[in-house]
Amino acid sequence: MTEGAPLNRRSLLGAGIAGAGLLALPGCGPSRSGGRPLHGGMIRVATQITSTSDTLDPAKGAMATDYMRHFMLYNGLTCIDDDTMSPKLSLAKELASADRVTWHVDLRRGIRFHDGAELTSADVVYSLMRHKDPAVASKIGTIAKQLAEVTTDGRYGVVIRLVAANADLPTILAQSHFLIIKAGQEKPDGTGTGPFRLVEFSPGVRTIFDKNREYWVPGRPYLERVELFAIPDEVSRVNALLSGDVHAINALSPHSTRRVESNRDCAVVVTPSALYTDLIMRQDALPTGNPDFVQAVKHLLDRQLINRALYRNFGTIANDQPIAPFQPYYNPNVPQTHFDLDKARWHVKRAGLQGVRLPIYASTAANGSVDMASILQEHGAGVGLNFAVNRVPADGYWSTHWMRHPMTFGACNPRPTADLIFSLFYDSKATMNESGWKNDRFDRLLIEARGATDEALRTEIYGEMQQIVHDKCPVAIPVFISLIDAYDRRIKGVRPVPLGGFMGYRFAEYVWWED
Repeated sequence: MTEGAPLNRRSLLGAGIAGAGLLALPGCGPSRSGGRPLHGGMIRVATQITSTSDTLDPAKGAMATDYMRHFMLYNGLTCIDDDTMSPKLSLAKELASADRVTWHVDLRRGIRFHDGAELTSADVVYSLMRHKDPAVASKIGTIAKQLAEVTTDGRYGVVIRLVAANADLPTILAQSHFLIIKAGQEKPDGTGTGPFRLVEFSPGVRTIFDKNREYWVPGRPYLERVELFAIPDEVSRVNALLSGDVHAINALSPHSTRRVESNRDCAVVVTPSALYTDLIMRQDALPTGNPDFVQAVKHLLDRQLINRALYRNFGTIANDQPIAPFQPYYNPNVPQTHFDLDKARWHVKRAGLQGVRLPIYASTAANGSVDMASILQEHGAGVGLNFAVNRVPADGYWSTHWMRHPMTFGACNPRPTADLIFSLFYDSKATMNESGWKNDRFDRLLIEARGATDEALRTEIYGEMQQIVHDKCPVAIPVFISLIDAYDRRIKGVRPVPLGGFMGYRFAEYVWWED
């Protein structure tokens, strides 16, 4: 199978996935460029958040800014095709498995890190196995537990043996956390095989990158320099774009789209996505650990109002489970939770929670959470719940407040498979299991789905898992939020990618500047 073609299920179960030529690889990115790319130019990119916990370590990436930084510096064994949302080969020129348990990787030859060292199997083994070390504190440590062992097979061969079958391994390996670093680096310093080299890294301030002129993909990247930093205030971020101080921004408010579109020098890119801001009710606290409290809160969320007032109907109504209607394995038979004050009042009364006073922590770091909290506060007063909205700064929100109070808001970026979203945020053992929720049936189904070879059975399993999360999990998801980015029109090659803002966080490798 050629490198430019998706890794389909038949290939995974049969002879394997082989790459035939380096020049076919650019299919990993956009297949439609919209013009002949030009080389040169420098752009400044402003995201919605940065912090002193910014990192060069792919294992510890937690925010959009981290993901962008890591994709500029490093590569993975595979990557995700923007058109099909299927995995393709990247650093690996072949990835093969006959049973979905044992996988054989053959690396490309002659790929070099930014310091000139050649990529070998030792780098891959080190990069993957370090996620299993508790001292690393990897964000995907739970997923890495699926790796029984990873060993070298010569200078360019790697054997990955899983604890149990998982047909989604090629997709998992494409995630930013599994990008490949140099063997032995306990604290990765940005030395990767990626399209850009690190010039400056100041956590909480900015990161500057220069073009990697020895990049192993011919012709890319096109830009000479990228500066990445944050402007937390959305109005200020828009003003910076309109004034020309920055050339690209993300997390644009739906209410700002008309303002940006009225400027002929700027453009808006809207991407329907599975991004969501969720209300977290911790199970290790009261009253949030009470099932009646959870159901009352879910019925207090006016989803239609939230979509209309907060997102100008750019969003898609959600149903307290993380699989969006336009994603594979979505279960349309899960009954929709509706805004219902009578049901909410009934649950409050049954649990004896009338008059309960509880703070809700919200921040602009979680898109729309401040307004959602205010709506919940107003409706809660009508059923006997007294919520106090604590608006806290975006800077430090994820390290200081997220999951640290009985009621906080989270924000989950899109993931390409149901297994990844469930494994990262809903598995009982997941480090990012936001509410501390545990369900044995769900955990068993998660493992069963990974090894299922029959698509009908897999659909059935994921459907039941969505029902369990909807019914039992103390996380409320009211709306799937469309991604809205804005650009200076002189940046060419931009297109929507539903995996995340800024073209799935990878736009710097594929866009060019046309003055």
